[in-house]
Amino acid sequence: MEPKHPEFVPDPTDSRERMEALQREIAERALFADDLEFDPQRVSVRTDESAFETDTDRTARPRSGSELEGDADHDESTSENRPIVAGVDQALLDDRAVSAIVCLRGGEVVERAYAVVPLGFPYVPGLLSFREGGPILAAFAELENEPDLVCFDGSGRIHFREAGLATHIGLALDVPATGVAKSLLCGTPRESLDDRETGTRVAIEADAEMTAPPGTVIGYAVQTKQFSGTRYVNPLYVSPGHRVGAGTAADLVLALAGEYKLPEPTRQADAYAAELKEGIE
Repeated sequence: MEPKHPEFVPDPTDSRERMEALQREIAERALFADDLEFDPQRVSVRTDESAFETDTDRTARPRSGSELEGDADHDESTSENRPIVAGVDQALLDDRAVSAIVCLRGGEVVERAYAVVPLGFPYVPGLLSFREGGPILAAFAELENEPDLVCFDGSGRIHFREAGLATHIGLALDVPATGVAKSLLCGTPRESLDDRETGTRVAIEADAEMTAPPGTVIGYAVQTKQFSGTRYVNPLYVSPGHRVGAGTAADLVLALAGEYKLPEPTRQADAYAAELKEGIE
């Protein structure tokens, strides 16, 4: 899979001024709204998703038996018509990045791909795509399937210039993309994030650090899991990357979370990257 917009491929040799200017251009070109060629309700890693649907308030509600019986197109005996969702993550090995992609259709792994590429740029908050974007695109070049959706371990619109890793690479590939981060880079939660039950979300609004107008909903803090044993689990920070709206991005991550905090595609990509790193060492 090659970039459809090569002009947005990150160049780690650019000046910081040029990098930030490119990010502002990416934010203008990216689409933070749904432009999907698949039904988001068909995205899941669970075996019992036929019992649930997304209601208008974006919370899961059980579907009645009569609703299921009347849904002639809802065949859960096969995953053939499910969207392919790719998870992307990386492991670092000295001055190299081990980029890993795992593609899932439902709960089934349909393809894995990777690349090991030298890092040409240090870690700088807000410029992660210039460090990791090249290695990620090298892994996508090894991928035979073209995913319907890509989940990145990193931010999308929750970014100072609204162009995090998921937005930058999502636009370069022109694929629907979501950003799933473990910490909040910028923005302000609309409500307290304490003691949130599984499945709940809190809007993240743009603040004065960002190019987006203050108060703009740029993503959600999503509680995919409340407790691990007795330990409280922090939420994930989910934001649209490209061709996905903020609310839909949150819905998709909840549908992909399964039994774990991380959405299953990125969780498996993380494990695959660690496995590859161990083999390379």
